Amino acid sequence: MDLLRRKQSHQDAPDAVLLPGNEDEIATVLRYCSQHGIAVVPFGGGTSVVGGLDPIRGSFAAVVSLDLRRLNALHWLDQISMEAELGAGVTGPDAERLLGEQGFSLGHFPQSFRFATIGGFAATRSSGQDSAGYGRFNDMIRGLTVVTPAGVLDLGRAPESAAGPDLRELFTGSEGVFGVITRVRLRVHPIPESVRYEAWSFPDFATGATALRAVTQIGTGPTVLRLSDEAETGVNLATTGRIGEQSVTGGCLAITLFEGSAAHTESRHAETRAVLAAHGGTSLGEDPARAWEHGRFDAPYLRDSLLAAGALCETLETATTWSNLATLKSAVTEALTSALAESGTPALVMCHISHVYPTGASLYFTVVAGQRGDVTQQWMAAKVAASEAISRSGATITHHHAVGADHRRWMTAEIGELGVKVLQAVKQAVDPAGILNPGKLIP
Repeated sequence: MDLLRRKQSHQDAPDAVLLPGNEDEIATVLRYCSQHGIAVVPFGGGTSVVGGLDPIRGSFAAVVSLDLRRLNALHWLDQISMEAELGAGVTGPDAERLLGEQGFSLGHFPQSFRFATIGGFAATRSSGQDSAGYGRFNDMIRGLTVVTPAGVLDLGRAPESAAGPDLRELFTGSEGVFGVITRVRLRVHPIPESVRYEAWSFPDFATGATALRAVTQIGTGPTVLRLSDEAETGVNLATTGRIGEQSVTGGCLAITLFEGSAAHTESRHAETRAVLAAHGGTSLGEDPARAWEHGRFDAPYLRDSLLAAGALCETLETATTWSNLATLKSAVTEALTSALAESGTPALVMCHISHVYPTGASLYFTVVAGQRGDVTQQWMAAKVAASEAISRSGATITHHHAVGADHRRWMTAEIGELGVKVLQAVKQAVDPAGILNPGKLIP
């Protein structure tokens, strides 16, 4: 949506961009802005797709962007406990470089990896493509330093604690409305000595989803586990009709990847492939999985070319239980196709599962249609229809894109009126002047 706004109409800009170098400078900025009624938008890599960085001025005298790029250090690495503390402005590639120089990896690879930052990953509860093996970003967080207008919080003392509610959770996913995340202490792991790949074909999405559920609930341990539906698989195969040595004319493509020691990787690979084969999968060998890995960060950047060619290309995502997955997929697909048909264009709706859990999975939709009239309004009508379908289906309004401005209207349905009051109370406690990222997250 942000890219559409930029291309089709004017996009608001902040009145100033500030580049603090440490927590004291951030605290000074927040104190001054609180006193003078200036809104502050924390800025990491700029990869939000839900209006999370829009400089909404509202009733404030001005709005500034707080660019955190100078907070770009690896502060320390504990090789015994396998923890590291990174500055919020460290990008995904720099995190892997800094840790890799000492033989470690974070293993967090969302599609925004090239530009997104450690602080942004934490503030949006990011989920990377290796989540089946290493978990979501919030699973990796061991501690946070957060500067708020009311003071500084240093959260997280031990691997686990029973000392009341975990306050880290208030700021993980808070999207900059409660405070500025400046440092994140994270679980890391040694760089894997072995990597194995295998792709699979399933006759249909339902069969493939059942196979992924079996793998996840048994716990065979792939690092990557992903399934494209028939439409997405068809687009991937459109140029050749073949994958490796296999001739493929339909069905659904699944990707598996395994990392670790040679013995551990071999055993997990063998157990997973036995489960997938028993559930109707046909092995396609390594090549499609390696090809996916090679191009896994490229897809978002094709949208510029598609928009320039007159195509509407957008994405949205959600998650639900395994038992509700098919119903949700059908409801969202129908909502998107119907809304875009009303604007005068057919739509190609593609979907994949890329994040799995014992009780459910995410669904990630890619939509391609023709541009009609005001393209921003055209997509917004489709996005609203899909979001209403998600909410009615009992799924989450966002699995990893976050709330931002675009999903804010569905937060009351997501957490209830009392839940909204809880967020408002936290906001009042840490940001009494309400300067931090107004217009986001909290209805």
